[in-house]
Amino acid sequence: MINRSRISCKNLYTFNMDEYASEEGVIAPESWPYGFTHALKKYFFSKIDPDLRPPEHQMIGFTNENFKDYGKMITDLGGADICYQGPGWTGHLAFVEPDAPEVPKELEAFKKMGPGIVTLSPFTLAQNSLHGSFGSSGDIAAVPPKAATIGPAQALEAKNHVGLYSIGVHGTSTSWQRLITRLSLFGPVTPLVPDSIIQLMPKADIWVAETIAQNIEPDWDKGY
Repeated sequence: MINRSRISCKNLYTFNMDEYASEEGVIAPESWPYGFTHALKKYFFSKIDPDLRPPEHQMIGFTNENFKDYGKMITDLGGADICYQGPGWTGHLAFVEPDAPEVPKELEAFKKMGPGIVTLSPFTLAQNSLHGSFGSSGDIAAVPPKAATIGPAQALEAKNHVGLYSIGVHGTSTSWQRLITRLSLFGPVTPLVPDSIIQLMPKADIWVAETIAQNIEPDWDKGY
């Protein structure tokens, strides 16, 4: 669409919300084929015509060198114009997990949390082990145990938001996101469901797929 409409992205700055890290907190390099920065550049930016594409230094992901200043980098540009978010199985925001020891449990402190290295939930490891990049096989040992992530402070700072609730399994109606979507959008705003802070964002556009909005009830045709 960008190429067809000849939309210049020369002034576009993007900041990835998160990136995998090792158990020692070493952030995955851009060259790692399973990482988010690698994926964004390979599957999105490389498809944009070179004369429309933003300069390389404006496609920003977490590195071991910049993660401590990551929040300031976003703020110094005026804060994000728009933040795209959608919860994981745990309700995580980016990779801010409800059960991570690095994440504040009190709401006001949680809202002020900035970027950092966090421990991923076992639920997130299981969820991501089903991704094609990790073999779609439940191999949780293939998924890194930690991540660098923005905090709620960076999401709340954004001027506009899009909440995406549409993840299924291979085009079926099966989705772990169906329950957490209800908790994010209609439950209490709490660090126990980090994505629930989208309720505090006055300019949030919420997109919920029909499969996610389906009633939660037994499906005896599938059974086990």
